[in-house]
Amino acid sequence: MRKLIEKLSSLRGISGRETRVGEETAAILSPYCDSVGIDPLGSVIAYRGCGLKGAPSVLIEAHIDEIGLMVSSVCENGALRFVNVGGVDERILPSLEVTVHGAEDIPGIIGFMPAELTDASKSYKLSELVIDTGLKAERVRELVKTGDFVTLPQSVGALGKHQISSKTMDDRASLAALISVMKRLRNEKLCCDVYLSAAVQEEVGCRGGKTSSYAVMPDMAVAVDVTHGITPDNDRNAFKTGAGAVISKGSNLHPRLTDRLIKTARANGIKYCVDVDGGNTGTDVWEIQVAGAGIPAALLSIPLKYMHTSVETLDVRDVKAVAELLASFIKGLGSDTSWLSL
Repeated sequence: MRKLIEKLSSLRGISGRETRVGEETAAILSPYCDSVGIDPLGSVIAYRGCGLKGAPSVLIEAHIDEIGLMVSSVCENGALRFVNVGGVDERILPSLEVTVHGAEDIPGIIGFMPAELTDASKSYKLSELVIDTGLKAERVRELVKTGDFVTLPQSVGALGKHQISSKTMDDRASLAALISVMKRLRNEKLCCDVYLSAAVQEEVGCRGGKTSSYAVMPDMAVAVDVTHGITPDNDRNAFKTGAGAVISKGSNLHPRLTDRLIKTARANGIKYCVDVDGGNTGTDVWEIQVAGAGIPAALLSIPLKYMHTSVETLDVRDVKAVAELLASFIKGLGSDTSWLSL
């Protein structure tokens, strides 16, 4: 699991520019599915049938896009101005190493004026910062154009025995869990058809989650994303890493489906916690729930520290817990879905 997470995290694709990620994801999923395709928006949709006529269908979903930056202009001196794509925290940008994806991938840094030359307490706004590639202005203009995307630094590091830290754990760790589910189900006899959506553009409006749900229109769906992990400086509205899968309850989430996931976790000795979301969960399940005439939907999450930074940190055991829970849930599904009725 750790190697798969590292591989997926190393892929680069901000919202709206996920082509590389989608193609690699499709290739990884292919051995475990009957069919794998990429829809017009860029989401990967995989299918594994059970062979039974009229069988119910379940969709499992995670998003593949990442937050990042986009070049807005090339300055006369070759420096690059940029805008954010998704929820980038401005506080992390000064001194950050980045990769500019122009005609070729170019390393760069986001420089800022040192404390000796300015007010040391000054905080910088995104509009005041530029990317310095170290290249001559003429060369920069040859390689980079307005609209090229920029990604955060990639550094998968081990923290202790079970934790790893990197960019884009949100949501590639969830994608790793879903791939593991399909691998676990490969030789299982099932009573339901399984669809997997690796959706695009979640970070800018849950777009791929919406369109892929309309395309599949399953009998039920389970989205997987991350939630805030407890850090040394915060334990509010957060979960301890290593505590297992986080199962959400709320108005956005189907109570019978959620209860079934909880019962499955208990029956199989899978560690889990319960989260409460009174309104919008901030995930694709918000859109999945209201696709078409409505889809019974649930949400599983992985505790993640330092979300939307270049050092997102999680416990690999939590990713495994989510994969084990989903696989056990799907294996336990029969042909009767009357239990979903409210």
